[in-house]
This record gives sequence, C-alpha cells and structure tokens, in this order.
Amino acid sequence: MKYYLILLALFFSLSIIAQESQDSIKNTQKTYKIGIQLTPPFVTQNPNGTYDGLSIKGWNMVNESLDYEFEYQEYETLTALLNAVESGEVDFSINPITVTDSRMLRMDFSQPYFISHTGVAKRKESQVFNILKNLWSWEFISAILALLGVIFIFGFLVWIFERKKNAEEFGGGKGKGLMEGFWWSAVTMTTVGYGDKSPRTTGGRIIGLIWMFMAIIIISSLTASIASSLTVKSINDEINGIADLNRFKVGTVNSSSAAELLDLYGINSEKLPTEEEGIELLKDNRIELLVYDEPILRYEIEKLNAGKTIEVLEQTLKKDYYSYSFPKNSDLVDEIDPALVRMLKRMEWENLIQDYK
Repeated sequence: MKYYLILLALFFSLSIIAQESQDSIKNTQKTYKIGIQLTPPFVTQNPNGTYDGLSIKGWNMVNESLDYEFEYQEYETLTALLNAVESGEVDFSINPITVTDSRMLRMDFSQPYFISHTGVAKRKESQVFNILKNLWSWEFISAILALLGVIFIFGFLVWIFERKKNAEEFGGGKGKGLMEGFWWSAVTMTTVGYGDKSPRTTGGRIIGLIWMFMAIIIISSLTASIASSLTVKSINDEINGIADLNRFKVGTVNSSSAAELLDLYGINSEKLPTEEEGIELLKDNRIELLVYDEPILRYEIEKLNAGKTIEVLEQTLKKDYYSYSFPKNSDLVDEIDPALVRMLKRMEWENLIQDYK
C-alpha cells in the first residue's frame, strides 16, 4: 500500500509539472505580427475596429491547424506594407500581393491563394457625343469632299456636251448650266432618276452611261467609307494591348504589380497612393485610365457608387497570382504553406470566393 501511495503521489506530481510546463510554453509562445493594408474586398475593417474580408477569413481558416498567436499591423499604403515585409518589421503579410519577378528578389511568397487579373477602369462614354465628334473628324469630311468632287466632275462633263444642243435643260449661262449638270450627276448617282434632266447628245449619253455604272461602284465604296468614319469608336475598341495605353493619361497605384507592368513597357503613368484616389481622379476626368487589380477596382467602384460614370473594361492586361508574403528566407513559409494548401481544398473557401464575386 505504501508503494501505491508513493506512485500515486509521483503521478500527480508529474501531471502538475507537465501542466505547468504546457502553461509556460503557451505563455511564452511567440505572437506573430501580420502586416495588412485595407484592400477591399480582401482586407476590410468593421465599424468596431475588427478586420474582415476574403483574405482575413482565409487566414482564420489556415490558422485553425497552425494555432498561431498573432496580431495585425496595419499600414496606410502598399509601399509601406511591402517595405515592412522586406525589412522584417512584420513576420508576414496575408494581403493580396501579386507575385512578380522583382518582388521575388526582395521577399518570399507562399502558394498562391487567389488568381486575379490586371484590369483597366475608365469613364463611361456618351455614344451621342462620340457620333457628333466623328461627324467633325477628317475621315468623315474627306469622304464627303471626295463624293462631292466626283459628282461635280461628271456634272461638268455632261454640261460640256449638253450646254449648246440641250440648252433648255443644261443652259442658261455657265453658273446655272453647271448647277444643272451637278444636279443631274447627283440624281443619277443616287439612282433617284427624277427624269427632269437627261442628256440628249451622243457624248452626253456616253458620259451618262459611264457614270451610271461607275456610280454603283463609287457610291458603294464611299458609303462604306462614310459609315466607317461614323462608327462610334470608344476607348474599349482602341485598347488591344499594353502598348496602346501610351495614347492615354494613365494612373495606377504606387509599388503595385500594375505599376511594374506599365514601367516594364515604358508606359508613362501617374503613381497614386491608393486606388480610391485613382477612382476620384477618373471621376474628375484628370486621368483617362486607371490600371490596377481587377477585383479590387470592381469592388471599389461599387462601394463608391461610381458605376454610373466608371466602368472596368472586359479585356485585361495580364493574369495575377495573390500570395502571402514573407521576409527573405523566412522559416514560416514551410510551416504555413501546407496549411494554406489544405485550406484551398475546402468547400468553405470556394463558397467564400463566390460570395465576394
């Protein structure tokens, strides 16, 4: 019995020591600093000060298996956040940061957790204004001038033959005769054929015959040219690739992957602290295009009730991969990656993505 009591006392002593050890480990567990920047819909803030959004909810799911103690460190701009990650001021960031070649030289990245695109936002255009603007374009004016020139040439030729032998229809002085020839040429070309004037001489009829056949070809070509000049061309039709952006006044967010893309292709752009400022510049017509991450642009436009004046083009410039970012050579990448991959396979994550689309 004495030995049983000793063993029982030893068991309780070991249990107490183990519990105290666990409590000590728990109390000394590192609290990780996670850098964030408000980037709706991925990182948002509730009225009570707590953080929300797709990236926040995704991290909470990842941390279910990691059980990290953490706190968020908020930064005002993307530039400040990237600098904090690179310098090790924070342990990592869960913000939607696009993986690029230049960034991979500065920091490490996890597995991508979201696939996006670089989009282009612009002011909505008035179709009526574009049509009126095209009416004053050189393409339209040159087509009309060419049409009038051809009509005058054949009117002049028929007047040469008819002015003496058919004076009642093409006579009455040079000015009146030429105008009558012009009228006949226009009526013949448009196949209206009022019959009030017709050539009677052999030369005039030959000119008329040639003109009737030529007019079919000419009017078809000129009509197509005029229709083409009146076609409403919007910015959407003018942007087929990144190089086309050089014709516009472009804005983007400083230190973003969109800014890197524009610089890579030599596109001059105004670098802005946030996408909200870019949208305001678009509304005020101080820039023509805002290039940034497509889902963020669409969310901000909807949030600011700017959908009536601003739209995002359907065509995108490139595909983007959002990942967690870490200081260079961080051991946390290997710890977090497996948990992140498991989270991406969960139905809850797919449902979250659908909710934020």
